[in-house]
Amino acid sequence: MPSADRSAPSLAKDQTSGGRVAHWPVFKYAMRLPIVIWQGLFFIAPLIFMVAMSFFVVRNYRMTEDFVMKNWLKMMSRDYFWDSYALTFGLATLSTIVVMTVAFPAAYTLAFRVSDSTRRWAVFLLIIPFFTSYLVRIFSWYVILAESGVINAMLSYIGLGPYVMLNTKFGTIVGYMTLTLPLVIILQTFSLANIDRSLIEAAHNLGCKPWRTIYRVILPLARTGLIIAAVFCFILSFGDFVSPYYLGGSKPPTLPILIIDTVKSGQQWPRAAVVAVVMMVTLFAVAFAGIASAYRRRGS
Repeated sequence: MPSADRSAPSLAKDQTSGGRVAHWPVFKYAMRLPIVIWQGLFFIAPLIFMVAMSFFVVRNYRMTEDFVMKNWLKMMSRDYFWDSYALTFGLATLSTIVVMTVAFPAAYTLAFRVSDSTRRWAVFLLIIPFFTSYLVRIFSWYVILAESGVINAMLSYIGLGPYVMLNTKFGTIVGYMTLTLPLVIILQTFSLANIDRSLIEAAHNLGCKPWRTIYRVILPLARTGLIIAAVFCFILSFGDFVSPYYLGGSKPPTLPILIIDTVKSGQQWPRAAVVAVVMMVTLFAVAFAGIASAYRRRGS
C-alpha cells in the first residue's frame, strides 16, 4: 500500500506534465492564428490576385480572365515605365538619405542630451502629426511653398525670389519628409537611447573625440535600429502617391501615379497590376536586404 500511495502522486504528476506537453503546442499555434489569418486575408490573398490579374486581358474595356504575357511584355518594353521606375527609386533613395541625415541630430539630442521627461514629451509631439490626415498636411504646404507663399514672402525682404518650389522634385521631397521624418526620428531615438552609456564613456576616457565616438561607437551599436528606420523611410516614400501628385506636379509620373494613369487609359487594370507587382518585388528586395544587413553579425 505505501508503495502504491507513493506511485499515485508520481503518476498524477506525469499525467499533468504530459497534459501540459500535449496542450502547449496547440495553445502556442492557436495564439499565432489571428496574425496568420489577418496576413492571409488582407495581404497574401490580394497579392496573389494582383499577380494573377497582371496576366488578364482587356477586351472592349472589360477585363477577362486569361493567362497571357502581353501585359508584361508591353510594360517592360516601354521607356516611360523604366523612366518612372528610375525616378521613383531615385526620389525614394534621396528622401531616405535626406531624412536620415536630418533626423540623426534630433534623435541624438533626444537620446543623450535631454532628460527622460523631455524625451517623452518630444516623442509625444512627434506622434501628434499622425493624428491629422496626411493629405491635409500636404495641402498645407501649398501656403508655404507657393510663389506668393510664406517662404517666398520672407525671402523677398532680403531681395531674393520668388522661387518655384511647387510642382518640382523639391516639393516631392518636402512631402516625403512630411510623411517619414517624425517616424524616423522616433525610431532613431529609441535605437540610440538603448545604447549602453558606459561604452560611450569608455570611448571618451580613451581620448576618442566626439565625431569619432559617433562614427566608431554609436553608429555601429545603433546599426540595427538605424537601418530599420531607413527601410521604413524608403518603403513609405517609394509607395507614396500624394506628395509627387500634389507637390511634385505628377510630371514625369512616379510609379504610383503611373498606376492611376494606366487604369484611366482604357481600363487597363492588368497593366497597372504589372506596375504594382514590380513595386512590390522592389520593396520586398529592399526590405529583405535591409533586414539582412541590420541583423548581420559584425565581421561576417
